[in-house]
Amino acid sequence: MSAVDTPRRQSSKVAFASLIGTTVEWYDFYIYGTAAALVFPKLFFPAFSPGAGLLAALSTYAVGFAARPLGGIVFGHYGDRVGRKKMLVISLFAMGLATVGMGLVPGFAEIGIMAPILIVALRFIQGIAVGGEWGGAVLMAVEHAPPGKAGLYGSLPQVGSPLGLVLSTAAFSAVSALPDKDFLSWGWRIPFLASALLIIVGLIVRLRLMESPVFAQMQSAGATVRLPVRDALTKHPGSVFGAAGAFIVINTVFYLVTVLGLSWATSHLGIARGTFLAAVLVASLIMCCTVPLFGALSDRVGRRPVFATGAILVALFAFPLFWLIETKSTPLLFLGIIVIMGIGHPLMYGPQAVLYSEMFPPALRYSGASLGYQIGGMLGGLVPLVASALLITYDQASWPMAALLAAIAVISLLSLLTIRARYADHTRTDHTAGEVSS
Repeated sequence: MSAVDTPRRQSSKVAFASLIGTTVEWYDFYIYGTAAALVFPKLFFPAFSPGAGLLAALSTYAVGFAARPLGGIVFGHYGDRVGRKKMLVISLFAMGLATVGMGLVPGFAEIGIMAPILIVALRFIQGIAVGGEWGGAVLMAVEHAPPGKAGLYGSLPQVGSPLGLVLSTAAFSAVSALPDKDFLSWGWRIPFLASALLIIVGLIVRLRLMESPVFAQMQSAGATVRLPVRDALTKHPGSVFGAAGAFIVINTVFYLVTVLGLSWATSHLGIARGTFLAAVLVASLIMCCTVPLFGALSDRVGRRPVFATGAILVALFAFPLFWLIETKSTPLLFLGIIVIMGIGHPLMYGPQAVLYSEMFPPALRYSGASLGYQIGGMLGGLVPLVASALLITYDQASWPMAALLAAIAVISLLSLLTIRARYADHTRTDHTAGEVSS
């Protein structure tokens, strides 16, 4: 820390740097989802029917979610062993390479079956990278946070998700204005290739960070453990799987709207692609404000009450969301997406980072929080694939999607009731005593 850096100033710098990095990572992850809905069925699966092509494209999309727990395991292990900062730099670099690579893959017409194979391989790398990213970013912010502000500071890296979505949606909105022929041949590649510039900025910012003081103290005291992933699973299994269950609804809301909802609304209902993307963009901008707002609220009233309010809202609003979209009215479309994404989702996503951090002792925190988050992320990320199959089965009816969303919200609410935040002192490392083995 420089002589002019106060602890609060350093906390703010770390939170800002974590925000920049997560924004870049999520931008990379989300542009794939938009491309999977709008481009990949035609470019990489042209021999399929429209419905089957979408299902095939979403299957490649789901590979990223399947890889996320592996990323949580690998990066969690080393994040608890060698440090939070190093893992953040590596995850960002890996994500950037995979994303730029996607922008260079030729279509099925040029290289045949190798095209979807390469896309799947690169998506797998994306999944591993984002699986390792979240734990390090939120822990750096939480473990640097001033006393009584962990909810607020922990929510700032979470803002990287809606900001990444804003950037990815804006990028695709711009290139989608091109004629369809140009958009499908080269326009869709621009958001992927532009990631190279964002990655450079993110790496510069992250390389200047100080290591988490909690990890630094733990390392100097020799309190790190040999197999943190094993210890998290064997000593805190309820926390890991409770966190996973609670998170499913967060991912379900996000991807059911931004990926499958986009495809369904544009292809089945005939809603203009730009109109739906604009609604998502507005909701994402609102999320940039409501995520830290609800994170700060959790510092005052507690993590679980805020989170539970969001899950209840999603369960109650699941059917009205799709009814509003089906009106094809632009104001009602905006209303539905803003309520579910601008309010319901942030009520859960805002306090999530600090809640998950407080569930595990420092020596297992990266591994335990990452495992819970990424297992839940994998399950939630598979929902658009399930919902897509339901759409095909029930002739594009919306009620199966609404019922699925409401059911998952109830499951996540029940999971939330099983978990406890037992390690709320983020500045101490003596929580490891009697909790983990060396």
